[in-house]
Amino acid sequence: MRFAFPLRAALVGLSITLLVGCAMDRGRVGGSGGYKVGTPYQINGVWYYPKEDPFYDETGIASWYGSDFHGKATANGERYDMDALTAAHRTLPMPTIVRVTNLENGRSIRLRVNDRGPYARGRIIDLSRRAATLLGFQDKGTARVRVQFEGRAEVGAAPPQHDGEVVATRPNDLKSAPVSTVSSAELAPPPGASAAPPPQPTPPPIRVAQAPSSAQAGASIEPDGVVTTVAIPASTRLWIQVGAFLSRSNATRLAERLIYVGPAQVSTSVINGKPLYRVRFGPFANVAEADAMLDKVINKGQNGAQIVVD
Repeated sequence: MRFAFPLRAALVGLSITLLVGCAMDRGRVGGSGGYKVGTPYQINGVWYYPKEDPFYDETGIASWYGSDFHGKATANGERYDMDALTAAHRTLPMPTIVRVTNLENGRSIRLRVNDRGPYARGRIIDLSRRAATLLGFQDKGTARVRVQFEGRAEVGAAPPQHDGEVVATRPNDLKSAPVSTVSSAELAPPPGASAAPPPQPTPPPIRVAQAPSSAQAGASIEPDGVVTTVAIPASTRLWIQVGAFLSRSNATRLAERLIYVGPAQVSTSVINGKPLYRVRFGPFANVAEADAMLDKVINKGQNGAQIVVD
């Protein structure tokens, strides 16, 4: 299955200042929330561009946040509930619905984006504690995920609560993980979250339901709060993507400038019928290795570098 993703020029950055700013934003007194896109903002020379993006579909590393922000206002004025199914994203409007799929175990769930974050290098989305539990990575702290925009969420609606049932459904023919693409401008680095928060009380056990027939699976409409299992690639790899260009010569020049960081690769993909030349480092065996290289690349001035899963 081939995935095509539009070029995007969103940029992401992080720092201690940004972490503090995030905490202040999440801690504001708020009401029931409202629809919010937000204006471009800059942190330490890196720009964030919140925008409506109906084609948003990216892979990367997810993290989660819990008790430190429980009960506080989210970036759009809702209240953060670590036991609800919500998420924080740096650029998508709020509230919106995204599908997050754990590419390591095939679990997939719809979440309500109502906050800004994550504000650490190498991460593309921050999930509530409950969402991380249902997707199977609360103890691990991070997971390789695919994030897909599904539409606007109802303003003022409560995020879905979930009883822990996991339903197996017909595979969605995912042959390979999609890869986020970027313009020739500096890319948004999926920032990296640090270690997961301390262990929280054990949530209700997950019950695995019988798989419905393929006909039933194809005809049914999945409600909010249901975890499904979908087909995933047999294996995925982690890369540091520094830039993507329509011109091979531009990509080659960037790779040559990064020679002192390590051997960068220029790979080719086809997006919307046009070749795209990506400058990458990797693959890396684990998140720790990818985080270490991401730090090196950013320290060389490439603030737009990001971790992608392929």
